Amino acid sequence: DNMANAIKKISVQRGYDITAYALNCFGGAGAQHACLIADSLGMKTVQIHPLAGVLSAYGMGLADIRANREMAVEDILTGKSDSNLQKLAARLEKDSTKELRAQGVKQAETVSHRRAHLRYSGTDSALIVPLDAHAKMRRSFEKAHRAQFGFTTPDKDIIVEAVSIESVGGGSRFKEPARRRTGTEPKALGKTRIFAGGKWRRSPIYNRDNLRAGQKVNGPALIIEAHNTTVVEDGWQAEMSPRQHLILQRVKRLPRRVAIGTKADPVMLEVFNNLFMSIAEQMGVTLEKTAYSVNIKERLDFSCAVFDQDGQLIANAPHMPVHLGSMDRSVETIIKANPKMKPGDVYVLNAPYNGGTHLPDITVVTPVFDDRKKKVLFYVASRGHHADVGGIAPGSMTPRATDINEEGVVIDNFKMVDQGRFREKALHDLLISGPYPCRNPVQNIADLKAQAAANEKGVQELRKMVGQFGLDVVQAYMGHVQDNAEESVRRVIDALHDCSFRYEMDQGTVINVKITVNKKTRTATVDFTGTSPQQPSNFNAPRPITRAAILYVFRVMVNDNIPMNAGCLKPINIVLPDNCMLSPEYPAAVVAGNVEVSQAVTSCLLCALNACAAAQSTMNNFNFGNDTYQYYETICGGSGAGEGFNGTSAVHTHMTNTRLTDPEILEFRYPVTLESFKVRRGSGGKGKWNGGDGTLRTMVFREAMDVSLLCSHRRVPPYGLGGGGAGECGENWVRRKNGKKQRLEGCDQTVVEPGDAIIIKTPSGGAYGKAV
Repeated sequence: DNMANAIKKISVQRGYDITAYALNCFGGAGAQHACLIADSLGMKTVQIHPLAGVLSAYGMGLADIRANREMAVEDILTGKSDSNLQKLAARLEKDSTKELRAQGVKQAETVSHRRAHLRYSGTDSALIVPLDAHAKMRRSFEKAHRAQFGFTTPDKDIIVEAVSIESVGGGSRFKEPARRRTGTEPKALGKTRIFAGGKWRRSPIYNRDNLRAGQKVNGPALIIEAHNTTVVEDGWQAEMSPRQHLILQRVKRLPRRVAIGTKADPVMLEVFNNLFMSIAEQMGVTLEKTAYSVNIKERLDFSCAVFDQDGQLIANAPHMPVHLGSMDRSVETIIKANPKMKPGDVYVLNAPYNGGTHLPDITVVTPVFDDRKKKVLFYVASRGHHADVGGIAPGSMTPRATDINEEGVVIDNFKMVDQGRFREKALHDLLISGPYPCRNPVQNIADLKAQAAANEKGVQELRKMVGQFGLDVVQAYMGHVQDNAEESVRRVIDALHDCSFRYEMDQGTVINVKITVNKKTRTATVDFTGTSPQQPSNFNAPRPITRAAILYVFRVMVNDNIPMNAGCLKPINIVLPDNCMLSPEYPAAVVAGNVEVSQAVTSCLLCALNACAAAQSTMNNFNFGNDTYQYYETICGGSGAGEGFNGTSAVHTHMTNTRLTDPEILEFRYPVTLESFKVRRGSGGKGKWNGGDGTLRTMVFREAMDVSLLCSHRRVPPYGLGGGGAGECGENWVRRKNGKKQRLEGCDQTVVEPGDAIIIKTPSGGAYGKAV
């Protein structure tokens, strides 16, 4: 099982259907376990090389030697650049081939590849194309850009960022001779006892050196040789190939159970679960690589997901739970508003009352068409938290906003790419529109291009999957993964009982939840009746946010490795009173609803279910900026303890899943110094199982900045559970250049001058159970 799981990590968990592949095993013991590992993975073929026992050494002998050289250019691609680039490449190639010759590789055996690293002016994501005449390189670059990003920008200059050379040679060349097949029966050396098929059996032993091409050995049996031993299990057959490879095939069908909630094969269900998640993960990798802002590129404040043709969430990468559980509402809005989409179209939305969450979270949606480009089969979407989308304060997360329009530019169903052509001017005009426009639209556009590129990666991978499995199979398994998730949640509900919890926030507002279980229908009703009304502040969470919190909580209650998808919510009925803080009406401000209320709803549900005590239950949102710089981060604290486990210290919890920017990058990109950042040891709630510790973070400014803070649990301590003690409250301070300190509110705004510092003490987690 351990060996099979290791293979799953590099195959199934990346979405490969390994049942269609052969298991190629090597090492002295690999062939002893190969058949059983193949059975665990649903594979039907095993290949064993004649030198399997020493295959690593054999491979090293065949490997090529490589030498690489690269030099920066940073020049516009024109006809005048052709000669200079080729001269530079020749100089680099001379160095790389000289390195190979020093390692004994002859000039005649060496092949060199010349490449150019190109990017559009104003971007920082270079694509690599073969070095050639400028017109050919332009065509190659535009083809590669369309393949990765889904669009081109013909009116922009192309920059030659660098030239690189790779020289290759020196590898051994060897052909394995083929031998004639024979139909004779192989002769056994004798018999011995082996354990196969769950019992001891007397089975034949064969010497591999005596086997001829075409001869077959039925399991259970042993095949021995100088560097290896092959166990042919019951139900398997080994055959010697003309090139002396042992090819093992399962000849008797292995009985399979059916995955819960479906009629699907469990191996294939796991393949598709991971395949859908892998596509979302690959989208995330693309977004991380191509994004510009620190917020998306370094803090990873983004999410990617795959949706079916109706906009139902199928699978997501393990990104931001508050994004993922609400993104389907954005996709559904785009579907309804655009009945006649065309291939190459890409749409943008952040409107909280039309599928979005809060304005900094901008969602990019791309339809996936069939081969005839007539019908939409699926959708892919990415959501990124932009460091600034306008509003009355830099960072677009001011606690003083009381109206949605004070929080920034509202984007409602904007077509960003029209049939493969990026509408840059129209997008720029939109971002600088309204009473409080974006402060850095160039950065917004760069990140939105990266989101479009991430979506294009998802489009390509979904098309590849349809090409491999067929549309009917893919759509069937989109249903199966939801059915499996639905049944998994129903099994959680089977073990639940009626429960409730009342959660008070610092502002005096209350989230009240009652969970009622219907054992006959195996459903649960989550009722928020009694929750405080819509707030005059921005502590209002649009309905998709509450729904996201519920989806997250019930998904983490499932112990199986399933993707979070729409099936998780099918057994759950949600009751939200009108005009409460969890179902606000336009134009209520909502920026804190996404980050703070979502955390409170999550902890309220987990406490009601007796799953774990409250975590720090805040994202400790810290924004600063001026006309030049804008930055946003969430800061880690303590997680809550539960039955049998302590809380974890200094982690991002629940609805946020970002990381903090590396200090080196933070101080390089912004005029700040991270003076200190440490764990507040022993600050977690005390009980049978202790809560996780909070942190203390001090940042000094080198320029004047506006600072905004949106934080919770500065008055009400994070709740303990089962008699466990509460966690410690957090605190916010400003330390002026003269050393004087001033305490700030949990939700506050101030101006800092050069030499001033902001000190943030984050809350710790609550404990579980009475201390022994």
